[in-house]
Amino acid sequence: QVQLVESGGGLVQAGGSLRLSCAASGRTFSSYVMGWFRQAPGKEREFVSSDNGGTTYYADSVKGRFTISREYADNTVYLQMNNLKPEDTAVYYCAAAARHWSRSYYGSREYDFWGQGTQVTVSS
Repeated sequence: QVQLVESGGGLVQAGGSLRLSCAASGRTFSSYVMGWFRQAPGKEREFVSSDNGGTTYYADSVKGRFTISREYADNTVYLQMNNLKPEDTAVYYCAAAARHWSRSYYGSREYDFWGQGTQVTVSS
């Protein structure tokens, strides 16, 4: 079992920055692929970014603006969000997925554990 707790959301003006944190419990943090997803009102949950042992992936909509990073000593994964836009407004979720050859880690169904989410609101 892995427990995930996000923090760092808030209200920011367009062009601003936020850093989300996700603290993970357990001693097997390094064995999981860690991902960030977001869900805006009335929309499906969508992939934002993932870290697979140092190899990172990003949705096209955030590429060049968001950076995922991982601190193994603290069992924490971060999402640095720069140049935020109103369309980035959503609840952001941290997720953990056990490694499996069949998984691409882009789909929310491929993740095994989820945090409670943190709200990010970007005003224009």
